[in-house]
Amino acid sequence: MNQDYIQPNPWSIIEEGFDKERVKSSESLFSIGNGAMGQRANFEESYSGDTFQGSYIAGVYYPDKTRVGWWKNGYPEYFAKVLNAPNWIGIDVGINGEPLDLATCTNIKNFRRELNMKEGWYRRNFTATLPNQIEIEVVATRFLSLSHDEVGAIKFEISPINADAEILFKPYIDSGITNEDSNWDDKFWNTKKVSSDKNRAFIESHTMKTHFNVCTFMQAHLVYGEDVEVAPDLVSTKELSVGLEFTQNVKKGEKVSLIKYGGYTVDRNHEANKLTDAANEVLDQVSSLGFDRLLEEQKKAWAQIWEMSDINIEGDVKAQQGIRFNIFQLNQTYTGTDSRLNIGPKGFTGEKYGGSTYWDTEAYCIPFYMATKNQEVARKLLKYRYNHLEKAIENAEKLGFKNGAALYPMVTMNGEECHNEWEITFEEIHRNGAIAYAIFNYTRYTQDYTYIPEMGLEVLIGIARFWQQRVNWSAHRNKYVILGVTGPNEYENNVNNNWYTNYIAKWCLEYALEQLEHVQQEYPTDYKRIIEKTKLTANETDLWKKVADQMYFPYSEEHGIYLQQDGFLDKDLVRVADLDPKERPINQHWSWDRILRSPYIKQADTLQGFYFFEDHFTNEELEKHFDFYESYTVHESSLSPCVHAIQAAKLDRMGQAYTFYLRTSRLDLDDYNKEVEEGLHITSMAGTWMSIVEGFGGMRIKDGKLCFAPKIPEQWDMYSFKINFRDRILKVTVTQDGATFNIDQGEPLEIMVNNEPVNLS
Repeated sequence: MNQDYIQPNPWSIIEEGFDKERVKSSESLFSIGNGAMGQRANFEESYSGDTFQGSYIAGVYYPDKTRVGWWKNGYPEYFAKVLNAPNWIGIDVGINGEPLDLATCTNIKNFRRELNMKEGWYRRNFTATLPNQIEIEVVATRFLSLSHDEVGAIKFEISPINADAEILFKPYIDSGITNEDSNWDDKFWNTKKVSSDKNRAFIESHTMKTHFNVCTFMQAHLVYGEDVEVAPDLVSTKELSVGLEFTQNVKKGEKVSLIKYGGYTVDRNHEANKLTDAANEVLDQVSSLGFDRLLEEQKKAWAQIWEMSDINIEGDVKAQQGIRFNIFQLNQTYTGTDSRLNIGPKGFTGEKYGGSTYWDTEAYCIPFYMATKNQEVARKLLKYRYNHLEKAIENAEKLGFKNGAALYPMVTMNGEECHNEWEITFEEIHRNGAIAYAIFNYTRYTQDYTYIPEMGLEVLIGIARFWQQRVNWSAHRNKYVILGVTGPNEYENNVNNNWYTNYIAKWCLEYALEQLEHVQQEYPTDYKRIIEKTKLTANETDLWKKVADQMYFPYSEEHGIYLQQDGFLDKDLVRVADLDPKERPINQHWSWDRILRSPYIKQADTLQGFYFFEDHFTNEELEKHFDFYESYTVHESSLSPCVHAIQAAKLDRMGQAYTFYLRTSRLDLDDYNKEVEEGLHITSMAGTWMSIVEGFGGMRIKDGKLCFAPKIPEQWDMYSFKINFRDRILKVTVTQDGATFNIDQGEPLEIMVNNEPVNLS
């Protein structure tokens, strides 16, 4: 963990000083995106040091064949990889014939990076002495446009300091790229055509197997002196790349600038045979605006986002920086404009986890998007799962389930399961419950019940059928049990009766029955259509009720708690506080065998159930379970601290809640788990938002009403946030002296504050 690396600042991420050991970490932290594409903060110029090149296009993936020792029935055939896309940011630079490469410069000073979150741009500047002793000053500014989401822009400025210099710029695009995490070193891209037209260049390519057609494009020009645009001297075309060359003699102390636009047009949005035409159209649009006007549009677009989604904290700069970094990255990753897209755990910042969709979306992300944007954005995330229902049924069939039972994938790009670890693929089935819970969470927050008859009920039926078939009747216990599972705590595999899994299975069955009755009464036409389509019978629903009523839950009379799973008390119960700090994190120091036999919990498991179903338990029950399980939790999942922050705040343990909040909000900025160079933890960033809004703000929906129980850490003077609740924009401000609630937009509303009604207008 490095807490001195990123400079504290309320609106920017700032690094000062060049350190080769931090380059890959910075590439993650300073990543940029616009929902349609994104990229790590790689240098534009050549860099021969250790780097992780990464540019990504939303929704474009490759089915990398699963790599396992031997095949098992039901195993996914591939692991979907978000693809490292052709590189459009490259700008080779030569100074009097010497390549600019920070790994070979003899001196680097005044190195500074800034990711301006308020305005949505990334800038890097430095002064460098090259091996030929020419000293130059460089300022490189880059952003991915929100208003024109197929394009990004770069301004690369160079000033010779100690002598006149001949400066050569070679902006290029390159499709000869590879993935960092390829299983078999397959070729992911096939380049079909490389072309250029004056100061523009294009590479048409398609992905192997999935055949996504992409045109990577660029346009560049040089500006020197009286803002005169200089055309390229020549074009260099190769099999997998194309570049332009600009040569300019620059006097000492003067500045020359290369302006480059680039990006991707994709056949998800255009006709496959007209991608170059589409690229020319977008280049016409942005070049007519120019770099500066395009940047002004960017600032306005981000101002609109922040107007609704910002959380303002006074008195604690690191806490402020942390939450804004999280909100910024969430908005860079998913904008809600396309129901075909979802939120990968690494977003556009890396390739780990395949870049695919996990249960994180339903459990953690939907509340953020539901409250900070129009409810249609959250509805699109639910529609995404409905569109994959048939694939979920196919996934279950591969494992032997029948009659329309649906098992949603642990990891997916197109609805098919593509996770290649058996203890996850076959056993981490609690993910099904998160899908159903998201439907419940959405309808109770928005009161938009139309989703259920239109789409949601079919999803709930498929999930209920799965749970009914997945249980076993135990004559020994005289109860239904669920054997051979992995709960949210992935440091236990193949256990019996994980309490959270059993509990959410019971709840799913009961919720499906409730919604069947609701739709039958309120939407009879839809009910008839759904029953005919699914062929659901009364015998089935009777069995659902029987399973729900007789579900087994492991319980310890000695401790007065539900057990995480049947054998939890058989472990050597040494608390985390008694572990040698040198062995942390245990996933980097212990064998997997040792971890599986230990009592240590990767993330909230039993407590995840207490978070989802808080109203089912008393505060005393929560406190008892929190005290027991948190003491064995190592928080080595990014999803862990936020749940604990929310529950600690509910228990009035504000010191503990604040510590958990700082950990979740600065998980990547301070690199708690020593892995940030692999990419950021995007989906858990929504948990950071929840830590403040649900934790400190105490926001809940109870009996259809919006409720708050506001608290504030002693380290803060004030915090405020806005939420969009049923077409009202509500602003909440909490200080050390109390809380105020205002409706910025919409009809009057009655809310509950500390269990007392408050009327807002």
